[in-house]
Amino acid sequence: MNVSARGLRVLITAGAAGIGRAMASLFVGHGARVHICDIDGQALAHCARAFPAVTQTNADVSVRADVERLFAEVASVLGGLDVLVNNAGIAGPTGKVEDIAPDDWDRTIAVDLTGMFNCTRLAMPMIKAAGGGSIVNLSSSAGRFGYPLRTPYAAAKGAGVGFTKSLAAEAG
Repeated sequence: MNVSARGLRVLITAGAAGIGRAMASLFVGHGARVHICDIDGQALAHCARAFPAVTQTNADVSVRADVERLFAEVASVLGGLDVLVNNAGIAGPTGKVEDIAPDDWDRTIAVDLTGMFNCTRLAMPMIKAAGGGSIVNLSSSAGRFGYPLRTPYAAAKGAGVGFTKSLAAEAG
């Protein structure tokens, strides 16, 4: 398959390891300019060595001040944005709903859902200024089917599906 992303300006959240790192590698391999964020400083350092052309920011997508700093850096380094990949997410606690600590619930929703909102909210003006682009929101089958003992994760991922459908109708 001959795919080119040459010149695209891409931001990938949680891009220093796992799926995010694989996506960063793929985009770079197809000519995109990539910026990643992650909360794992060690993973960011490893990624910097492996992909010196990929710029990066240490940021927690659930913290609005971090996201504002992230997007200021993206604007400075990439000069705009064509693609946002909302990849950041955590598994959250496993247990019966009555045994889940409210702080664990809040953290899962904050990262998996609010983080998606925080980034999308700041990406939209940049993507519009670029004349259009793409937002890719990662979810899970848990968001469609639910899983026992995984209520915070399933709730966040299901809400992410609804967020994505609404955003597509609003901006697509």
